[in-house]
Amino acid sequence: MHLLNKISKRTLWISALGGMLAGFLNGLFGSGGGTVIVPFLEHFLKQDEHTSHATAILIILGFTMVSLLFYGRQTPLNYSLALQVSGGGVIGGLLGAKLLKKLSGNCIRKIFGSFMILAAIRMVVGS
Repeated sequence: MHLLNKISKRTLWISALGGMLAGFLNGLFGSGGGTVIVPFLEHFLKQDEHTSHATAILIILGFTMVSLLFYGRQTPLNYSLALQVSGGGVIGGLLGAKLLKKLSGNCIRKIFGSFMILAAIRMVVGS
C-alpha cells in the first residue's frame, strides 16, 4: 500500500486504461503487449526506452497467464511445440536482454519502430 500512496490517482487511471487496452488487444489478437505497452509506457507514463521494454516483459507475463487460462480451456494447446519454441525463446530472451543494456535509447526506438513497420506491412500485404 505504501507504493500506491506515492502514485497519483491520475497515473493510476492512465495505467489502468493503458493496461486494459493492451490486455484487450492481447486477448483479441494474441498479441498487443509489446506493441501497445512499450509506446504507452514511454509516452503516457514517461518511462525511458530501457525501462519501458523491460517493464513490458513483466506486464506481458500477466496477459499471457490470463490468455493461456482462457484459450487453454477452449482451444487445444500443442505442448510439445510450445516447449520447442520456448527453448529457443529463452536463449533469445537472454541475448536480447543483454543487448538491451548495451544499446542507446535512440537505437532501441529505431529498431523497435522498424519491427513495427515491417509487421504492419506484413499484416496489410499478407504473407
